[in-house]
Amino acid sequence: MFYFAIDILGTIAFAISGVLVAMEKKLDLFGVLIIAFVTAVGGGTLRDMLIGNTPVIWMRESVYIFTILGTVFFAILFVNQLKYLRKTLFLFDTIGIGLFTMVGIEKGLSAELMPIMCIILGTITASFGGVIRDILCNEIPVIFHKEIYATACILGGIGYFLLIQFPFDGAYAYSAAIIIIIVIRLLAVKFKIALPTIYKTGKNQRQN
Repeated sequence: MFYFAIDILGTIAFAISGVLVAMEKKLDLFGVLIIAFVTAVGGGTLRDMLIGNTPVIWMRESVYIFTILGTVFFAILFVNQLKYLRKTLFLFDTIGIGLFTMVGIEKGLSAELMPIMCIILGTITASFGGVIRDILCNEIPVIFHKEIYATACILGGIGYFLLIQFPFDGAYAYSAAIIIIIVIRLLAVKFKIALPTIYKTGKNQRQN
């Protein structure tokens, strides 16, 4: 029940982020629904296909469909209130990657994958819904920016596997890893911490 609740919370967070992006792009109601849907379940769909867990989870559990529909209705109804929250999209996107990274890691453990594969699966689960959302909305996906995004998922996953080596309830390690991911992402943006880019400027290019 604990892991299921985390999955639902992640679905809600990403669905809201999808609604906000779609409304910024002035899409119609159907467009808003589609963007919210792919944001919420895109990463999980890819994850389930990779581990052979088909039909994918949202096809087997209707609760995900109804959760997304309810979230879209709520977000549209209270969109003006949501806009009053500072950096609402960033907030829900950050919460979503923290929750979904751990959902993906848990799925990897259930499939008896190695820790590094579980971390990759968690990062895919957390990141690729947003990738699909941004591509459909004609934006460069956040994961490909200089911002710390997927790196936060990876570090949180590493933190989880380190924490479970200690003798306390696994749920605490699970929750702590989610907090690690969220905090890393928040701090990275606040203090403008970014990975180095690999490109040459005109001044550095060799003159022929």
